[in-house]
Amino acid sequence: MLRERRLPSFDAFPPDPWSLAVVKPEPEMADDELGQTETMFALSNGYLGIRGTLDEGRPIHEPGTFLNGFYEYRPINYGEKAYGFPERGQSMLNCPDGLPIKLFVDGEAFDMAAADILAFERRLDFREGVLHRLLEWRTQTGKRFHLHTSRLVSFADRHLAAIEWELTLPEGGADVAIVSDFVERYPLPPVEGDPRIENGADENAIELLEARHAETRSTFLYRTRSSGFVLGCGMDHHLESDSDFAVGRDAESEALVFRSRCAGGTVKLRKYLAYHYGRADEEEVMLARVGATLDEARRTGFRAIRARQEIDMAAFWKRADVEVESSDSRLQQVIRWNLFQLFQASQRAEGHSIGVRGLTGRTYEGHYFWDTEIYVLPFLIYTAPEAARNVLHFRYRTLDNARERAAELGHRGAAFPWRTINGEEASAYYAAGTAQYHINADISYAIRKYVEVTGDEDFLHRHGAEILVETARLWRDLGFFSKRRDGRFCINGVTGPDEYNAVVDNNYFTNLMASENMAHAAEIVERMKVHAPEAYRDLVARTGLEAEEAAEWRQAAELMYLPYDERLQVHPQDDGFLDKEPWDFENTPEDHYPLLLHYHPLNLYRAQVIKQADTLLAMFLLGDRFTEGEKKRNFDYYDPITTHDSSLSVCIQSIVANEIGYRGKALDYFRFAAVMDLSDVGGNMKHGAHIASIGGTWMAMVYGFGGMRDYRGRISFHPALPDEWPAMQFCLRVRGQLLRIEIDHAETTYRLLEGESLMIWHVSDKVELTAAAPQTRRATPRPKDCDPPRASEAEVAYVPGA
Repeated sequence: MLRERRLPSFDAFPPDPWSLAVVKPEPEMADDELGQTETMFALSNGYLGIRGTLDEGRPIHEPGTFLNGFYEYRPINYGEKAYGFPERGQSMLNCPDGLPIKLFVDGEAFDMAAADILAFERRLDFREGVLHRLLEWRTQTGKRFHLHTSRLVSFADRHLAAIEWELTLPEGGADVAIVSDFVERYPLPPVEGDPRIENGADENAIELLEARHAETRSTFLYRTRSSGFVLGCGMDHHLESDSDFAVGRDAESEALVFRSRCAGGTVKLRKYLAYHYGRADEEEVMLARVGATLDEARRTGFRAIRARQEIDMAAFWKRADVEVESSDSRLQQVIRWNLFQLFQASQRAEGHSIGVRGLTGRTYEGHYFWDTEIYVLPFLIYTAPEAARNVLHFRYRTLDNARERAAELGHRGAAFPWRTINGEEASAYYAAGTAQYHINADISYAIRKYVEVTGDEDFLHRHGAEILVETARLWRDLGFFSKRRDGRFCINGVTGPDEYNAVVDNNYFTNLMASENMAHAAEIVERMKVHAPEAYRDLVARTGLEAEEAAEWRQAAELMYLPYDERLQVHPQDDGFLDKEPWDFENTPEDHYPLLLHYHPLNLYRAQVIKQADTLLAMFLLGDRFTEGEKKRNFDYYDPITTHDSSLSVCIQSIVANEIGYRGKALDYFRFAAVMDLSDVGGNMKHGAHIASIGGTWMAMVYGFGGMRDYRGRISFHPALPDEWPAMQFCLRVRGQLLRIEIDHAETTYRLLEGESLMIWHVSDKVELTAAAPQTRRATPRPKDCDPPRASEAEVAYVPGA
C-alpha cells in the first residue's frame, strides 16, 4: 500500500550527479533540518564515524563521533522479568569530539547562529569522499572574510580523520585567534515516545584517565566503566601563514590557541584526529598507536591524504557505480549518495558488522540486526567481497555466544541474537526480538550467497559450515513433526520479518527459510565428507557432528509445513493471519503512521495489517520456488495491507512488482526507497541514515530493473527498465571477475572488464563471456504497466473454512 501523499520528490537539493550540497546556512534551519544535514554530511569508513556537525560546534542538533564495536553495557530494566530475558544490553558510545575549530577576529567570535553570512555552501563530493564548506562572513565592523573547510574520514587509515581549514583575510588584516578543541560529548537524552532510540549509556559511561599536551598535540586516554575498553584519541595540527602565530593553551579547557596580528593573505590550519580502542590492559598501547597515527598524518600531509582518498573513491566507483539515464536530473545524485553511504558503512569495518544506521547516528544504539545479511550483504558480495567476508566472519567469531544463548533458551545448536554489538542478545522485547529466530536462516542464506558468488570455499570450510551446522540444529530442535498436519514439520511461537504479527505459528517466511537452511546444511556436510575430507573431520571435531544429523535436517526440510489457502490461492503469512479482522485503513489518520508509535502492540497483533514485506520477501529471496502466478496473487493480497512502516519494505515490493509486470508501481516503490533519507520519508533521518534500506535500493535497481537472479550459483538477467529511464549500467564482481551490464530498451550488452571467462544467462539464453568478446542480446519484454487490483474487503476478511 503506497500512500501517495507520502511519496516524496527528488527536489530538495541543487542537482549534481557527483555531489550533494545545501546553500541554506544552518542557523536558518529548523532543528529537525539541522539534524538531517548532520546525517546527510556524516563521514565514516566503517570503523570511525563523525556526524556532519559544523566546525565551530554550534548550532548543533545531535553531535556524534562513533567507533564501530566501542560500547558500554547498560542494564535492561523490566516491569516483570522472566527466565531467559537478557539482563544487560550494549550501547554504542559517543566519543570525544575533535572537530571544533573556533575563530575570533578582532575580538569578535565567528558564530554561525549570529553571523552576517553573505554566501554559503556545504557540499559532499562523492568523487573525493570529502565534505567542503565555503562561506563569506562580514564582521560587525564591515570586514569580509572567506572561510573554506574540507573534512574527511580516511579510508586508507581507518583510525584517522583530517580537516583543512583555510581563512582568507581582507586587505588590512585583523587580529586572529583560532581555538582548536577536543570536546567530551555526554550521552544524548532519550527521544520520548520513540522506542527505536533507547536511553543508552549514562554520562558516566567513560572516564578520563589521562590527558597529555605537547606543542600542537593533545592525546587523551579514557576507559569504560564496565565493558572493559580503553579509548585513546588525540589531535595534532600544522599551521601555514605569512604571519607569525603564537601557540598557547586556554587556561580552563586546555584547548590549543593560535594567535596573530595578520597583515592579510591566507591562513591554513590542518588538523588531524586519531581514534584507537582496545582492551583494558592496553592503555599505553592505545596512546602509542594514537601518537603513531598522528605522526604519520603529519608526515604525509593533508594534500597526500586527500589524494589517497580520491584514489580509494575512484576504485569504489569503478566497481560499484550504478549509472541511470533519466529525465530527472536529481536521480543520479540520489543514487550516488546512497551508494556512498554503503561504502562509508562497510569499507573498514574489519572485525565488526554494520549497524542499521552505520556510524551516522545513534538509533538502535549502534546494534547489528538481520538487516546486514539480507539487505547490505548482496551489495557487498557483488562489489566488495572482502568486506562481505569480514561481516560474515563477525558472525563466526560470535558463534559461541549464539550457542550459549541457544542453551539458555533450551535449544540445541546456536541462536544468534536479534540485536547486538558483541554477540550477546540486547533485545529487551522478546516478541519482536528473540522470537525472530529467522535471523539464523538469514545468516545462513547470506553465507550460501557469498560462497556461490565468490567461490570462497576456504571460508565455507573453515567458518561457514560450522554456522550452517549449528543453525540447522536449532531448527530441527525448535520444530516438530505434527500429527495434525499429516506429519509435516511445524515451527510454532516465532515472529517473522513483519513485527505487527508477533509470536505466531508457522510464519511462512520463517518456515521456508528454515527449510532452506537445513537442506543447505545437509548438502554442504555431505559434500565436504566426500570432496573435502580433512575439512569435514575438522568440522566434526569442532561441532560433535553425528552421522545421522544431516539426514534428519534433510527430512525436516522436505516435510516443512508451508501453508497454502486453496480458495484465495495465496500463502497465509502464518496459521492465524487470515482469521484476523482487517485493519481500518480508511479511518487511520495519516499522522498515525508508523502505527507502532500510536497503537498498543496487541491492537496490531489482532489485525490483518503488515509492517513490512514478509511472505513477499520470501518470494524474492527464494524466488525459484514460486511461479509468477503465485507471486502475483500473493502481491495482490498483501500489498494493500502493508503499511511500509519499516524502511526495509518498499525496496522488496519494488522488486516483486517489477517481476510480475506492475511496472509503474515498481518505479513508485523504488523512488520511495531511494529518497527514504534525503526526503526524510520516516521523519527520523536526523538520527542517522537507513543503511539497510539503502542496500535495498541497490537491490531494487540490480534485481528489480536489472532483472538479475542468482539462484544456486546460476546468475541470469531479465532486464525491465522503466519507460522513464533510457538506459542503465552497473558492474558486478563474480568469482573474482568484473562484469559490466549495459541495458537499454532494445538490448543488453555484457562486458567482462576483468577476468578471462564467465558464464551467465540472459533470460534462458546461455552467454559465454570473455574479455575479448562482449555479448549483446535483444531485450525480452516483460508484461508492463498492469494496474494491480486491490484485495477486496471480502478477500481481506475471508475466514478459511467459512
